Amino acid sequence: MPRHDHGIPPHKINHKRNNNSLKRRGIKEVIGVFSVGSLRLKIKPGSLVVPHDYINFGVILTFSEKEVKHTIPDFYDNSRERIIKAAGENKIKVIKKGVYFQARGPRFETKAEINLIKHYADIVGMTLASEATLASEIGLNYAAICLVDNYAAGISEEKLTITKWKKGQIGNKEKVLNLLKAL
Repeated sequence: MPRHDHGIPPHKINHKRNNNSLKRRGIKEVIGVFSVGSLRLKIKPGSLVVPHDYINFGVILTFSEKEVKHTIPDFYDNSRERIIKAAGENKIKVIKKGVYFQARGPRFETKAEINLIKHYADIVGMTLASEATLASEIGLNYAAICLVDNYAAGISEEKLTITKWKKGQIGNKEKVLNLLKAL
């Protein structure tokens, strides 16, 4: 399910509608695919990461706005294991663990923001945590594949540009399509 079709920016994606649509169609498992920046020099652009946890201190979306209903958001381990197994069987290199930090888009993060969050996470993006939390709330088994398209601002000596980010996305497309086919 493409989320940015028709130019929808990350902070305007209707994750509630998207998750509800999947649930109504009888979908039980969701594998989200995300473009991310690396917060670690060892996680190079071109890498695929299967995150095991995430952080979201921004706007927390919920289906339970009029009732007290607690949820414990998490990735579905069976789905994560299937991704990792399919990658291994098809000689597709993945990083098996990582913590995702959700920043608020549509802008990229400042060097100071990256300097703060790099102590707590491995990759940064704008949408995964919102989508995963809502999926957990309505019982969808959720896992993610993150395509590292660039180093986040200030991580490498090379300056981050929109052109480099877009080039990274194009370079990663075939890798993730091969992994999805393997799944």
